[in-house]
Amino acid sequence: MKKVAILCNGGDVAGFNAVIRGIIKTAENNGIECYGFIEGYKGLLKNEYVKLSTKDSTASGILHKGGSIIGSSLNSNVFNYKVEENGEVVYKDLSDVCVENVKKDGFDCIFTLGGDSTQKSARDFSLKGLNVIGIPKTIDNDVACTEITFGYNTAVTVATEAIDRLHTTAETHNRIMVLEVMGRNAGWIALESAIAGGADVALIPEIPYDIEKVAQAINKRKEEGKKFSIVVVAEGAFPKGGGLTVKDTRDGGKGVINTQLGGIGDKVAKELEELTGLISRNTTLGYMQRGGVPTPFDRVLSTKYGSKAMELALEGKFGVLVRINNGKLDSVSLEDVVGRGAEVGAVSSNVRTVNMDHDMVKTARNIGICFGD
Repeated sequence: MKKVAILCNGGDVAGFNAVIRGIIKTAENNGIECYGFIEGYKGLLKNEYVKLSTKDSTASGILHKGGSIIGSSLNSNVFNYKVEENGEVVYKDLSDVCVENVKKDGFDCIFTLGGDSTQKSARDFSLKGLNVIGIPKTIDNDVACTEITFGYNTAVTVATEAIDRLHTTAETHNRIMVLEVMGRNAGWIALESAIAGGADVALIPEIPYDIEKVAQAINKRKEEGKKFSIVVVAEGAFPKGGGLTVKDTRDGGKGVINTQLGGIGDKVAKELEELTGLISRNTTLGYMQRGGVPTPFDRVLSTKYGSKAMELALEGKFGVLVRINNGKLDSVSLEDVVGRGAEVGAVSSNVRTVNMDHDMVKTARNIGICFGD
């Protein structure tokens, strides 16, 4: 093994650069050159890449930096890529162009840093014969087959700090303060930040809620002399018998997520104000969860993931995802991660959601957090 390449794909998270650094340092200690594709799969398609080294400015001092020094592409499914021909938009499978680029460049392995959609394409490329190793990234913590993704801890930390700050306003003015957090179809951020921040209500996608029961829990607090409440709502939460609150839709083609969630926080705040008589205000945390420096936990986790990925490459173990299993570094087949036999070029539906037997769910119920069920 002489040359390897790294690509970052999907929304940015804190920890991208720490993973890149972990790969490069382990590679350099074994005499291997590292390169980075610019803007993820888009760079792989265009064959745009740069050499990376911790011995010069290309990859030095990046451990604590947020974002990605090589960028990251969004919604770039090269198996169904949007192109314009004769004034019309069409979608084409350009994955063979990427395969030829890798072969022409002489890269012995491609490291894919990303979430479920990124790893779905990684699996698809492994079926085409590329040596691929995935590393699980997403603030949503929803990549299958691993206990935690890098970037998640930082997002929870930011959300918890927001709850701490909302607490003071809620208590001072006797209000209901709602915090809408990311997570899409998984409620990990909402659940863990609710516990860490001392929230009274946590609404997550895995438990359809009854707004009347949420109001009852808040009114009970009022009767006990607590005239304020903190409600954490995952963007993918929805009421019993209802649907998701969609902020926007687009036509990005097959194999990418075409709906943008958002607005459930405002909806919940308005309904609770009507049902409880308490002034309610929503704060949508948005991209604050993604940006900034990674927590010490994410710096260590990301470094471990990067180093382990390079270790697996040296051992010739490809077509796998680095993971944490039973608290230890491990790897699992990309086929298992995206779902065995999953259609090439499609969106991965094999995501990790909150299980009702999870310790955090039990803990939340034990300490009185209301799920609205």
